Amino acid sequence: MWEHTKKPITPDSVEVRFIIPLDKLEEVRKALVSIGAEEASASISWEKVYPDFNPSVALRGARKKEALTQRDLARLLGVSLLTISEMEQGKRPIEKDLAKRLGKVLKINYRVFL
Repeated sequence: MWEHTKKPITPDSVEVRFIIPLDKLEEVRKALVSIGAEEASASISWEKVYPDFNPSVALRGARKKEALTQRDLARLLGVSLLTISEMEQGKRPIEKDLAKRLGKVLKINYRVFL
């Protein structure tokens, strides 16, 4: 797991992993909880990892991933360069119809733009 996606551990705690017989799992879990242990989650939500995420960030990243300029993307979508620029700056919302077209061109699920 990437280091920046791990849940921070408090200074007086440590994460420990063991392999135990399946039939002892519940017994071990109860024993650990009785001494104050908490179950660690395998992952954390993307909102916590990327609190500043928004559709404009997704658009810029997807466009760059496909090695397209704003001008190229505007031409492919049949919109103005200003429209692309304003969407990437967060000055213009991305409407559902345009999000679907962006999704096809940029090979990404359109919902990230909404």
